[in-house]
Amino acid sequence: MKTNNAYQKVVLSLKLRKKGATAADVCAATALPLSEVRELLPRAADEYSGHLQVTQSGEILYTFPGGFTSRYRGFYAAVKKIAEKLSAAARAVLVFLFKTWIMVMLIGYFVFFLALAIASVFISASGKSSDRGRGGGGFGGTNLFGILWRVWFYTEMTRPRYGYGTVTRNKKEKRPMHRAIFSFVFGESDPNADWEDRESKAIIAYIQANRGVISLAEYMAFSGKNSMEAEDAILAFCARFGGSPEVTEEGTVVYRFDELLLRADSKNFTELSPPVKRLKTFSANSKGMNIAFILINAVNLIFGSYFLYHSIATGPLVTDFQYKSASYLYGFTHAILGIFTADPAGVIRIALGLIPFLFSIFFWLVPTVRRFMENRENESTKLANFKRLGFSKIWSSPNNVEIGSLVTPAAECRPKNLADAGDRVIKDLGAISNVEIETGEDGKTLYSFKELEKEKNALQQYRAALDPSRSNLGKTVFDSGE
Repeated sequence: MKTNNAYQKVVLSLKLRKKGATAADVCAATALPLSEVRELLPRAADEYSGHLQVTQSGEILYTFPGGFTSRYRGFYAAVKKIAEKLSAAARAVLVFLFKTWIMVMLIGYFVFFLALAIASVFISASGKSSDRGRGGGGFGGTNLFGILWRVWFYTEMTRPRYGYGTVTRNKKEKRPMHRAIFSFVFGESDPNADWEDRESKAIIAYIQANRGVISLAEYMAFSGKNSMEAEDAILAFCARFGGSPEVTEEGTVVYRFDELLLRADSKNFTELSPPVKRLKTFSANSKGMNIAFILINAVNLIFGSYFLYHSIATGPLVTDFQYKSASYLYGFTHAILGIFTADPAGVIRIALGLIPFLFSIFFWLVPTVRRFMENRENESTKLANFKRLGFSKIWSSPNNVEIGSLVTPAAECRPKNLADAGDRVIKDLGAISNVEIETGEDGKTLYSFKELEKEKNALQQYRAALDPSRSNLGKTVFDSGE
């Protein structure tokens, strides 16, 4: 409660200063301890989208050009949160129903069509059709579709089954059918669902290994963001983990996290090695499983097209000519449905023709569109990973940088247009450091970031001047187990 009251005082003092305020301004207006003000200002900057400016005297000025509309509190923020929760719940329900519908449609129609065709084959072969005496037409007639169906049915029924009799084969553990279908249509879960945690852990480990201090350029290397996006993100990071910005004697803004140094684990990660995002895969199914779903859907499409065509071309079987000219399977299905409905042709047209036809098109369309979108998202992921590694390489060696040296063999870090990706890295770092361009002896373009090198040296001196004992927990003075 005390911290909340102090924070409200800080926010109120900032609202009264339209041109911005320093920590000293807020301290004078609130009578709060300067150390507490420095901790609360990044939180206010994060909540109200504040900006940082460095004055000639080396002080940090907090400005709020967008006003004081909270990102986390108030009526609009509450409505946004409720809307997001309701949207997530509705999306989860719709996705569940949608997936169930797809599984029922795919397997249900496939089984029904096969059962219908098998029944027609047996009745035709036994010669029990009531219309067999109609000169070879009607239900007793043969056609190419019937011949092909009989050949497939015979080979399917007579082929050896693995796991029975004398024919055996090692069985591999298979995924449940519904999960395999969902994987083919909708893909797998997001491989980067834990990205925020992985990124934060890497940044915290780096901060702890470097005396509790990180620069904007180093944060860009971990996040892959440009300077403006990284500045907003690092203020949010300060609000979450108790950091505060400071200015070195050379005028470089650094971010200190003294409380993160107080740890019992002495393991260090001194190298700037940012994590990379994982690429999305189309499906976790085997190639054979996906081919099986494609074939099942193809069967549904063929039957749906077949019934749709004959229901339109032939329609009700009411004349002798129509019986003779009709396909056997259509005539058989028409006769069976005629027992239950007065309009079997209409039922065939909608239930056995149009619906499975449209569903089969849809079943192929969704993964096709998803593959296209996933390819675009993977390209975006590759670019972000390329930028992370590019930023870190340039930070490690800011002079005589050649774009080709930024390329890595890792697939997750190789966007299609490497030249354009390299230019993005140069431009993003050029926003915080002037770039000197020259041509090397081999004719390649070289880039040097002199200001970035000065910032790196200043940061090393700043870290070296910090008291290393700040991370020392000291001796244990109390143990609840004793």
